[in-house]
Amino acid sequence: MYYLGFDIGGTKCAVSLGKWNNQNVEILFRKEIPTKNCPIETFNGLAPFVKDLISKYPIKRAGVSCGGPLDSQNGVIISTPNLSEKWHGFEIVSYIKSRFNLDAKLENDANASAVAEWKFGAGKGAKNLVFMTFGTGLGAGLILDGKLYSGTNGNAGEIGHVRLEDDGPIGFNKKGSAEGFCSGNGILRLAEITAKEQGIVLSDSLTTKEIFEKAKSGDNFYLSVITKSAEKFAKVVSLVIDLFNPEIIVAGGVFMRNYEFFTSVMTPIIERESLQDSYSVCKILPAQIGENIGDYASLAIAMLEN
Repeated sequence: MYYLGFDIGGTKCAVSLGKWNNQNVEILFRKEIPTKNCPIETFNGLAPFVKDLISKYPIKRAGVSCGGPLDSQNGVIISTPNLSEKWHGFEIVSYIKSRFNLDAKLENDANASAVAEWKFGAGKGAKNLVFMTFGTGLGAGLILDGKLYSGTNGNAGEIGHVRLEDDGPIGFNKKGSAEGFCSGNGILRLAEITAKEQGIVLSDSLTTKEIFEKAKSGDNFYLSVITKSAEKFAKVVSLVIDLFNPEIIVAGGVFMRNYEFFTSVMTPIIERESLQDSYSVCKILPAQIGENIGDYASLAIAMLEN
């Protein structure tokens, strides 16, 4: 069976064609274009490729992965912060149906990535799985009792909103939140706050990637910053273990790229903080799909039957 996936991002949008063989998905085609301020202009750029694929393959359904907030039940992008206001309120599912005569499903990127890792990646075969983004922000997708759980209005899994400290880097518009400590942007803000406290002047062009490079080269200041992030993430993971009793927790982004370092810091904290019976049956793994997860995530949502 063939499916289309639309990965909608702030800087780029991509369309992918996937072939499902009852065991795995093979991406046969992918085209990426810059995201325009207007959704119609963006789809005008994708349309020639979509129409060509529809003419050549019997495509069953399309899936759309996009940052939230979304109304996934009605297929509407509500107010995604990395997209211009012209995208806000865009009825993307009905638009795809009317323009391409394709049924489509919309899910936020954390949920879509959870389904992808569950169907194709590190969580394949699991009944209870939590996927955590740990990228630009921190969100979670929940697979509970073998089904995607989105909550009453699609806001389940917003673990980044949990406040870990009264003060600290801002994430989710909240000081000291989990996203403030455990995200790419949050680590950069944490470095700035820590430097100010210690009277250290940082480069205005400093990036999260450079923070990790400097830490790995032995710089104690940057090592202390990412150690603190790892310690906070351990407490977030412990909370997830206690709340959901999952078989597998999969984390992408920063955690995936620095798995060995994070694990070495996190393991003793999780052993101390989480319920032992729950921790003993839970594996904590890096995302297996890797940097192209957006393509697989959108295709996974297209394949989701429930």
